[in-house]
Amino acid sequence: MYAVIRTGGKQYRVAPGDVLKIESVSADQQTVEFADVLAFSGDNGIAKPSSAKVTAEIVGHGRGEKVLVFHLKRKKQYKKLQGHRQNFTEVRIKSIEADGVTYDAKK
Repeated sequence: MYAVIRTGGKQYRVAPGDVLKIESVSADQQTVEFADVLAFSGDNGIAKPSSAKVTAEIVGHGRGEKVLVFHLKRKKQYKKLQGHRQNFTEVRIKSIEADGVTYDAKK
């Protein structure tokens, strides 16, 4: 049982109990709800649910690996090196609710 959600401009395939890193989410509470569910695999295959939501708890915040961006113009004595680290939020999927049926993580 899994669902495909969209958050931060990206799509993720999630199942109850999964831990994943998403774009930084500013949430005061420790739980986050994702209402943009694109697909859902249930008993009768993969379908787009009429009403679905995914509930997750925030595990932590952090910064990703450094990505170096290097610009060079040949024969012009121009070089520029720039680094970037993207912020992320690590979440654990607690439950998936689709069409009135709730699927929880196995303890």
